[in-house]
Amino acid sequence: MISPTIRHWQLRSKRIEFGNVPAIMGILNVTPDSFSDGGRFFSLQSAVDRALAMEDAGAAILDIGGESTRPYSQSVDADEELQRVVPILEKLDRRLEIPISIDTTKGSVARAAIDLGAEIINDVSGLEADPAMVDIAKSSGVGVCAMHRQGTPQTMQDNPTYGNVVEEIFDYLRQRDVFLLDHGIEAERICLDPGIGFGKTHEHNIALVHSARRFQDLGRPILVGHSRKGFIAKVLGNKDIPRDYGTLGVSLWLAEQQVQVLRVHDVEGHVQALKLLSAIR
Repeated sequence: MISPTIRHWQLRSKRIEFGNVPAIMGILNVTPDSFSDGGRFFSLQSAVDRALAMEDAGAAILDIGGESTRPYSQSVDADEELQRVVPILEKLDRRLEIPISIDTTKGSVARAAIDLGAEIINDVSGLEADPAMVDIAKSSGVGVCAMHRQGTPQTMQDNPTYGNVVEEIFDYLRQRDVFLLDHGIEAERICLDPGIGFGKTHEHNIALVHSARRFQDLGRPILVGHSRKGFIAKVLGNKDIPRDYGTLGVSLWLAEQQVQVLRVHDVEGHVQALKLLSAIR
């Protein structure tokens, strides 16, 4: 059951209402090098078709990203990122009813996406990488998702270390929440993400999933992006095995932990599984 005290996430012109199972955020990577589906939706038409298919499958949000943030990925400049995401946003204008989230750490990319209708900034740096990002979020009125990461994609998996991973990330997210509030972002527009796979070992990721309910004490919607990540293959004992079934197993646990938003690749499978979970409840 979703926390009764967190019933919605306010965006710029839309609102995500939470029921008794998590809302599904569908992943659209328009990159040649994302860890799971890099290159698969890199062409304009394939990306547009995928976006529409995820909406039809029941996604509540579409998350578009033009830069891979997998471990040891190479960063791209803002111009390259814009060239990847802007044509898709233009094609989806007035064709997609669900809100679009822009997955970026760059203020200029966020601004362009918002001008083309994006309702959410999903920033894996916790809105820290670009000093302009907070002002863009404030002035535009979009929803924001601030994520925890230790290091950068180029360094984050070198030797991630924590004393108590759950409590340290809880404290970081609480501090970011206070920072955003102090800089004019309304509470109902803030979502927080513990950052599975971003500067964490397999054991850290398992601990965060196990204790996901703890983050409800932050009083904000919690988003978890665990889909197809390495800790799933680690548990299954085969790095080459398809990870959607393992992802779904984690997702059902997260639903029991009251997580509000699940960011996943397999929208259709998740919508069906959560529909059954809701009916059983």
